[in-house]
Parts: sequence; structure tokens; C-alpha cells
Amino acid sequence: MNKIITVVIAALLILACSSKKNGNMIVKGNIKGLKKGTLYLQKMNDTAIVSIDSMNVYGDGNFTLTDNVDSPVMYYLTFDGNATDKRILFFGNKGTITINDHIDTFGFSPEITGSKNQLVLNDYMNINNQFKNQRLEFIKKEFEAVRSKDTDLIEKVKNDFNRMIRRKYLYTTNFALNNGDSEAAAYIALTELYDANIKLLDTVNSSLSTEVKKSIYGKRLDSYIKGIKDRESN
Repeated sequence: MNKIITVVIAALLILACSSKKNGNMIVKGNIKGLKKGTLYLQKMNDTAIVSIDSMNVYGDGNFTLTDNVDSPVMYYLTFDGNATDKRILFFGNKGTITINDHIDTFGFSPEITGSKNQLVLNDYMNINNQFKNQRLEFIKKEFEAVRSKDTDLIEKVKNDFNRMIRRKYLYTTNFALNNGDSEAAAYIALTELYDANIKLLDTVNSSLSTEVKKSIYGKRLDSYIKGIKDRESN
């Protein structure tokens, strides 16, 4: 009897894995140096990160994970399921996405191909990283100005910082406008312009293609803008 139950359970597990591997998105690649561990394909579900698929990796670091994608959305490829530690964030879509990385630098500079939205996001991040570095420099300058009790310098650093933020907002807006046919534009607006002037968000929202407006991030952006307008009108 126990043998029968074991066989049935095994069959169900095989069936489950087989159906999972029929997803319309295939994420495959190699994590060089990964001798043993578990890779998880995860994404946000409301406010929680959920695991969609997983695979135990032994020896060569090769992996294949799948999911069914209705609309392009951000995914996490995580090592041992820890999305707050080592992770690769990428734009998932229908088709095959290839991710290659090294276990020692997992998540820092992965090679990702097969996602058009990822290419757009990469282009944006190349410039946005410069703004991030500038922000760190301003934090250092502000700390030094406060320590020296130089009120004039503190005010100058503050004004220069605000000008840098305005440049970032304008660059981000123009980038989104130039990529209105990409779901990445809506995602960038949500994550990088959420505290910007509502006019900038409105401008980006109006520039999105019909298809992008129907996407997950397109709908979220529109809903986010409407929420702001409703609060401002009350």
C-alpha cells in the first residue's frame, strides 16, 4: 500500500513539473561556479514575493526555469530563495530569456538576453547609476558641510542637490517618452518618478502606446496617477 502511495505521489510530482515546464517563458542559463544550491524564479504578488519555479543545481551551474507570462513583468532570480541578498532582477516576457552569471558576483553584472524590455531598462540604468553616484557624493558633501558648521556651504550643497534631482527627473521623463512602446517605460515611471511632479507622470502616461497602457505596469501607473489626483482634489 505504501509503495502504491509513493508511486502516485511521484507521478503527481512529475506531472506537476511537466506542466510547469510548458510555460510560455523559459529562463535558462548558467551560474558559473555554482556547484550545489537551489535557484528560484520569483516575482511580486501584491506586496509579497512568491516563488514561481525552482531548480536544484549540481555540478555545472546550468538551469532552466519557467512561468506563464500574460504581460511583461519584473522577476527575481534568487539563490536559495533569498530575494533580499543575492538576486538578479530582470524583465520577464514570453519566449526564451538567457541569464549567465558567476556565483561569486551573483546579481552584480549578469548577462541577460532575450528580453526587449530588459534592453530598455539597461539603457536607463546605465545613466541612472551616474545619478546614484552623484547622490552619494552629495551625501558626503553634506556631511562634511554640517560637520564644519558652514551654513553657506550647507545651503549650496542643498541647492546643487535639488538641481541634480530635477535633472534626473527630466532625463527619466524624456527617456520614458522616447520608449513609450515599451513596458519598461511605465515601470521606470513608477519606480523612479513616483515622487515627481504629477505633470511629469501625466506626460509619461499620455505617451504610452495602447498596448503598454493595457500592460500590468501601464495599468498600475494610470491607477497611481488617478490616486494622486483624487487625493489632491479632496
